[in-house]
Amino acid sequence: MILSGQLAPGAQLSEEALAETCGVSRTPVRDALRRLESELFIRRSESQRSFVAEWSLNDLEDAFELRAMLEGQAARRAAERINPFQLEQLRSHNRRICEAISSEEPDVVRFLEHNRIFHTIILDAAGSPRLTSMLGLLIEQPVVWRTAQNYGRDNLQRSHHEHEELLAAFARSDGVWATAIMTAHIRRAFHAYADAYKAQLAEPQLSAA
Repeated sequence: MILSGQLAPGAQLSEEALAETCGVSRTPVRDALRRLESELFIRRSESQRSFVAEWSLNDLEDAFELRAMLEGQAARRAAERINPFQLEQLRSHNRRICEAISSEEPDVVRFLEHNRIFHTIILDAAGSPRLTSMLGLLIEQPVVWRTAQNYGRDNLQRSHHEHEELLAAFARSDGVWATAIMTAHIRRAFHAYADAYKAQLAEPQLSAA
C-alpha cells in the first residue's frame, strides 16, 4: 500500500486496521511495522504512533546521490561481466520502453515496469549480492513512480537514449563509460523529481494568491 501510493506520506498507520485488512493478528503487523521503520518506509512518533515516512528534498537528494554511486559501481561491474544473453535482454526491454513512450499518450506504467527490469538485469550482471542489498534500501518505488509521473515525453525519451548509451558501453565492456552514463542517468532523475517536488510545494501558494 505504501509502494503503490495508496498510503500517502504522512498517513497514520493503525495496527488494528492493518490487521483487519490483511486478515491476520496484530503481532505480525507489529513485526512488519518494525521492519518498515528500519527500512525508512515509516516513522514512529514519541507517542509510538506509526506514520508513512515523509522525505524532505535534502533526504531525497542524499538517497539519489548514494544511488548514483552504487548504480555507477553496478554499471562498471556489469560492463566487465555481462554475458550475451543479458545484453540481449537489456536490448529487448529497452525496445519495449521505446514502444511505451512512443504512443500518442506515453504508457508510464509500462515504462516503469520495463525500466525496473532493465536496472535489475544490470544488477544481476554486476554479480554483487551486497551491492544489490544496499540498493534495495535506496530505490523506493514511490519515489521512482512520482518521478516518472512528472516526466514529459522529452524526459522519457532521454531515459531511453541513456539506456541505449549504456548498452553501447556494455557491448564494449567499457566500465568507465558505463559508470559515467549511469551516474548522469540517476542525477537527471533526481532533478526531474526535485522539479516536481518544488512545483507541488508552490501549488498551495499559487492557489492562495
